[in-house]
Amino acid sequence: MNTKKPQESLVIMNEFVMPNDTNMMHNLMGGRLLYWMDIAAAMSAQKHSNRLVVTASVDNVSFQQSIKLGDAVTIEAKVTRAFNKSMEVRLDVWTSNIPSGTRVKSNEAYYTFVAVDQEGKPVPVPEITPETADEQTIFDAALRRRQLRLILSGRMQPNDATELKALFMAAKHEA
Repeated sequence: MNTKKPQESLVIMNEFVMPNDTNMMHNLMGGRLLYWMDIAAAMSAQKHSNRLVVTASVDNVSFQQSIKLGDAVTIEAKVTRAFNKSMEVRLDVWTSNIPSGTRVKSNEAYYTFVAVDQEGKPVPVPEITPETADEQTIFDAALRRRQLRLILSGRMQPNDATELKALFMAAKHEA
């Protein structure tokens, strides 16, 4: 199976925050943002795998900056690492007030998708070949994030998480 570059899976999605997207404080509702993020991430995973995909997990989504009524939201999604049948997608969310010209990072998250065939059975996906130092750093850390997800879901025992243990052991030796 061929390898692909992270840039090949890049999706940039834009939305305006309309009144029906907001809460009583005129801020974008978190659930609406998660919905948009899931769409962008799924498109990225589909671009990478050329397959139907299903959401397997959503990591911690940190809300760093509120998004206001009338703001433009830009979601950038890109596959960071592919495992056998799953892909990790990083999302960066930016909020812009177009009249004032401001642009601020609002959120980031990692979603995991599984590629499936027409019957819904998981299928292999192409590997990722990072091109930049930043992509390599995110790629390397993806294995630790994956192990943490597997531990939290009960599908891996903590003692089997070799990458996580190595990270904590290195921190212990540095202290």
